[in-house]
Amino acid sequence: MSDAPFDAFRFAHEHWDEIAWLSQNTNHLGPSRIVQEALAEAVRARHYEGYPFAPGAPELRDLVLKDLGFPADAGLQISAGGTEALYMLIRALLAPGDEVVASDPSYLIIHRFIELAGARTRNLEIYAPPFRLTAERVREAISPKTRMILLIDPLNPLGSGYPAEEVRAIAEIAHDHHLLLLNDVTYRDFADRPTLAATFAPEETLTVWSVSKNCGLAGLRLGGLAGRPELVARVAKFNTNDLGVNVLAQAAAVAALRSKPTWIDGLRQQVRANQERIREVVAGVPGASLPVFPSQANMFCIDLGGTGTRPEAVQREMLLTDRVFVRAGNYLSPRFGGRFVRVSFSNPPEDIERFARSFPRAVELLRSAAPAPRPA
Repeated sequence: MSDAPFDAFRFAHEHWDEIAWLSQNTNHLGPSRIVQEALAEAVRARHYEGYPFAPGAPELRDLVLKDLGFPADAGLQISAGGTEALYMLIRALLAPGDEVVASDPSYLIIHRFIELAGARTRNLEIYAPPFRLTAERVREAISPKTRMILLIDPLNPLGSGYPAEEVRAIAEIAHDHHLLLLNDVTYRDFADRPTLAATFAPEETLTVWSVSKNCGLAGLRLGGLAGRPELVARVAKFNTNDLGVNVLAQAAAVAALRSKPTWIDGLRQQVRANQERIREVVAGVPGASLPVFPSQANMFCIDLGGTGTRPEAVQREMLLTDRVFVRAGNYLSPRFGGRFVRVSFSNPPEDIERFARSFPRAVELLRSAAPAPRPA
């Protein structure tokens, strides 16, 4: 028997068709027929035999800028997913000794990129109301070394959204202090009233976007960044995809964005219904709670602090027994990751019903197996 630690992702990918994927915020409600037809046509035409147009297909560029509400002459860099854009941006614009005002919990991959640049994050703890950064706390955290503010809106993993007045206030801080503002808007299409920071601080803001989550194209890896042309040009110097991004991914993204008005409202309605159903389930599990509800993204955290269970154990039990994959919080928060699992819900209703059966069973099993607390 192997002593190697359990690899949840290897197990899940080995059982791909059996898994309810509630672990990575992937969207399984996207325009699949439209995407499949676009991919089939690109394959039929053998577009994969040649290099893509390096800056990105002209229609794709036009659709992305229109979708963001940016002018046609804005700077735009197409990349292999939003994560690659984040890496390029950070390596281009941060230097050793720089500081970035960020949060905990957060999307910690960005924090690791910041460390690779020799910079550091100043993490403001937000696992308490209002479960997001505030302009007042951001202002207090600024030091002579601060170079950037990281604004993820809506926020992975909590699902918190920023009201327009808070986005404006944080953008004004960036402008007044001559700071870069990294606005990661990967989940904005799930929000009720998303507001881009570039609306208020266009000179300072770089907006990172993706079609992974809204269009359901995570496996095709396509995203990028937009902003002031001179700033985007500085980032582009770190682009390693000098021959362009996958032509099939671009074809799929064009089809999805072109047709977005026909399917996005239905997707949002299903996502909202799904999170309502999950709330019902969590309410029936003693000691479990939702720090943020409703979520402005396609995920939120379930706090397990009162259940006597560990997130890693809940993740493993649900995955192995029920093939329901949720994500333990340890990779999303140094301080609070031991308290929660993150659950995404841009999934068909049958996946949510599998969660509804699995989560209470797993928590009760692990609760009953936990050692009794010692007397005080």
